[in-house]
Amino acid sequence: MAVPKRKTSPSKRNMRRSHDALSAHAFQECSNCGELKRPHNICPSCGHYNGREVVSIGA
Repeated sequence: MAVPKRKTSPSKRNMRRSHDALSAHAFQECSNCGELKRPHNICPSCGHYNGREVVSIGA
């Protein structure tokens, strides 16, 4: 079993963890209804994607 020879310093530990931070989700306005939606996803409120209706969301 591999065992480290020396204790990992806080600096090295924190440098390793620098990529683990969570980033905020990106949102953009829907071109059809103006609601916020995730990029490259169907708008959940109106069902449009790339300027056309993909999913019909009826009442």
